[in-house]
Amino acid sequence: MKIKIQRKKASNKENYFEEFDVKHEETILNSLIEVKTKHDNSLAFRCGCKTGICGSCAIRVNGIEKLACKTHLNENDIIEPIKNTQVIKDLVVNLDYEGRVLKNSNSFLNQLSDVEITAEDEKLIDRQSNCILCQSCFSSCPVFEVNEKFLGPYALTRALRYVEDKKEANPSPTLEKIQNNGIWDCTLCGNCTIVCPQFIDPKTDIMNLRMKSVQNGYEDKSMNSFNGGFDTGFDNFGGFNPNSF
Repeated sequence: MKIKIQRKKASNKENYFEEFDVKHEETILNSLIEVKTKHDNSLAFRCGCKTGICGSCAIRVNGIEKLACKTHLNENDIIEPIKNTQVIKDLVVNLDYEGRVLKNSNSFLNQLSDVEITAEDEKLIDRQSNCILCQSCFSSCPVFEVNEKFLGPYALTRALRYVEDKKEANPSPTLEKIQNNGIWDCTLCGNCTIVCPQFIDPKTDIMNLRMKSVQNGYEDKSMNSFNGGFDTGFDNFGGFNPNSF
């Protein structure tokens, strides 16, 4: 079975694809290990738990973000590193921005409350707490491609996790941090939701953060962005404006 892997070496600034014949037909991760041990020990990739928990083996398979350890190999699969970040070597990318976006989104506990937490309270943030930081959502995000300051799906999902956490006594700093280059910049395309291996729904999380922001007095910038893109032909009061044409 043939597999094509995008390569990048220090001596070669350009990316290129290299094809290998592999016998292992279970997971792509097993195939990568076979390539490294039997064909080219210089192949670089990340892996950890090999069970879909750590998220370190995130790659793109035929243009779609996947976990190598959970994805079955098919003939002529094209393997590439995740997008929107610097490729260090082959399938290994720089993940330094993880800490930056979490800090910029204030996605952590600000002030501990004295409220008693129930099992139902825990369920409110259970899904968002399952993020494994695999970066698949960042790689699939079209906004991050054009705006490197965009906080991105997983940081915003993490922000909602703390905004809804009953242990958080003051969610205001987090809501404040996600107004610019955050929830209003998202196009709600849903790519992040589609590729998430943990079945988290960042798109819905961002919509919930928009609602909570408006409820807390922040401006709804989604309509401003919508109306600012083109002239609708109507005045501010809903009447037709012939001068717009």
